[in-house]
Amino acid sequence: MRIGLAQIRPALGRLDRNLALHREMIQQAKENQVDLLIFPELSLTGYQLQDLTYEVARTMDHPEIQELVSLSEEMDLVFGMVEESPDHILYNAGVYASGGRIVHVHRKVYLPTYGMFDEARYFGRGRNIRSFETRFGRMGMLICEDMWHVSVPYLLAQDGAEWLIVLSNSPARRVGSEGLGSEQVWHRLLSTHAMLHGSYVFFSHRVGVEDGVTFFGGSMAYDPFGRLIKQGALFEPELVLVDVKPDQIRRARFQMPMLRDEDVELTARELNRIIAQRTEEGTRS
Repeated sequence: MRIGLAQIRPALGRLDRNLALHREMIQQAKENQVDLLIFPELSLTGYQLQDLTYEVARTMDHPEIQELVSLSEEMDLVFGMVEESPDHILYNAGVYASGGRIVHVHRKVYLPTYGMFDEARYFGRGRNIRSFETRFGRMGMLICEDMWHVSVPYLLAQDGAEWLIVLSNSPARRVGSEGLGSEQVWHRLLSTHAMLHGSYVFFSHRVGVEDGVTFFGGSMAYDPFGRLIKQGALFEPELVLVDVKPDQIRRARFQMPMLRDEDVELTARELNRIIAQRTEEGTRS
């Protein structure tokens, strides 16, 4: 199986140019016999949208979105967009398309609203964390900040996901003697969750500069033992090709049966106790 990580440079707020960029990358991926092509977070729109968010939002049945979905007949596609829901709430969404139809939509659950980030001002918060079936096996999608919360990959793994797809727009920060700090943090996050859950993890990340913010690229793939398989170039657009062996999931879960031994009922009981305790404390205060 061959995975493609579409490390692109989206044009901020230019859906027309970004759709053309997607078509070009899809054609390149077809020529390289890619089975699943993964674009970054908000790949159709760019990230620093602010008031442009409303202009670039599209419903799932919009002709531009359906045109892109139709290109998944031969190769599965994952892309990022601003979704307008039927009740006109805007979401930072990841779409999985296969066979010319939408298989799954993940709405970003954790919206960073601190420091340089202002997502909760423009986006609604996703309320579901679900794995989903594909022709390659059961998968789970996360969008950037979702991966920084232990509960999201944990819940996806418990829901049967064997493959974790992470769409990201992460700024380049903290250059030091060991390289780029934000890149090193992502290495640790991805490796840890791949190993703990016995899952392949694919991190598709963009490049380019928006309003003085630089995105570093370096898209990554980790195997179910937590080992780096492939990493894309820093700061340059690239189609990162990753050849994977699905039976590695089975081997990893036999050798390191953390997923098998996880006590979900214990976790649920203790979380309910903590919620009740916090509710009681909040009532007293």
